[in-house]
Amino acid sequence: MDPYRIGVVGVGHLGSLHAKMLADMPGVRLSGVYDTDPARAADVALRYGTRAEETLDALLDSVDAVTIATTTNAHCAVALRALERGKHVFLEKPITQTVAEADALCGAASGRGLIIQVGHIERFNPAILALEKYKIEPMFVESHRLAQFNPRGTDVGVVLDLMIHDIDLILAFVHSPVRAVEANGVAVVSDTADIANARIQFENGCVANVTASRISQRKMRKMRLFQKSGYISIDFSEGTAEVFRLVGEDEPDTKGTMMLGELGSGKHRRKIVYELPEVKEVNALRYELELFARAAVSGTRPVVSGEDGRRALVVANAIMEKISQQSFSM
Repeated sequence: MDPYRIGVVGVGHLGSLHAKMLADMPGVRLSGVYDTDPARAADVALRYGTRAEETLDALLDSVDAVTIATTTNAHCAVALRALERGKHVFLEKPITQTVAEADALCGAASGRGLIIQVGHIERFNPAILALEKYKIEPMFVESHRLAQFNPRGTDVGVVLDLMIHDIDLILAFVHSPVRAVEANGVAVVSDTADIANARIQFENGCVANVTASRISQRKMRKMRLFQKSGYISIDFSEGTAEVFRLVGEDEPDTKGTMMLGELGSGKHRRKIVYELPEVKEVNALRYELELFARAAVSGTRPVVSGEDGRRALVVANAIMEKISQQSFSM
């Protein structure tokens, strides 16, 4: 079988990493790159043994699918052109700037039998993958995503730049519609919010308290999930997770489980156990691109679909609207 041909649109910092991963991926051929900066495209093409195309259409002529890592304001136009040409699309997060744009892309893909995968990379973090065997039904979520200032991300506010990672994960964990959103934020070094906090309430009673900052002295990427059966702590930077849970007295101990105590008595007695789930060495970016290629070849729904990206954007936009109202009232 011939290698599956994938091209990269936008080869700045992140797009050049796409090219690097695709160039070394079995069953895939990096068939070309395109960037509005021809010199940058030529440099990346030379580095990874492919062609730098002069136009987007020239790239689309030579590929089966594309990954798009342009600035967010170009996502819709580039992805729509690729879909209209019958190409599957991997689109870095956020899916688009507006929900209307996301609707246009999802409609175009659905009407042509094509897939869109959105690059919510934390879905593929080793810490998240290590939790696949657990039943996750949180009733309270707390997350902190703090980063030092980097001018590269300031084309969008901190909600779309950083917080949207946690929004996507929380929506994947909480299987309930959002009931209400409250938020506050402050612009410090850019024209949009650089630090923000949101409280997301779900119809099933779950509440998520989400904080993101890109002006912090120290980095932090952590999430804590509280549910009736226990507590899960996730450290995205370290790629590790810890699980504290209540289990029945007759449940056998498993490898890596430590009993911390007991609650109740008689037939209601339960054990408190601590587990450090086994984490596999996974390059999250490479893994999500591999899964995109598999989904494109098979025509199956990707792990993070265009509809998932749209859902996260709806909540992110609601948060930004609340921040905007707060700023206006001040």
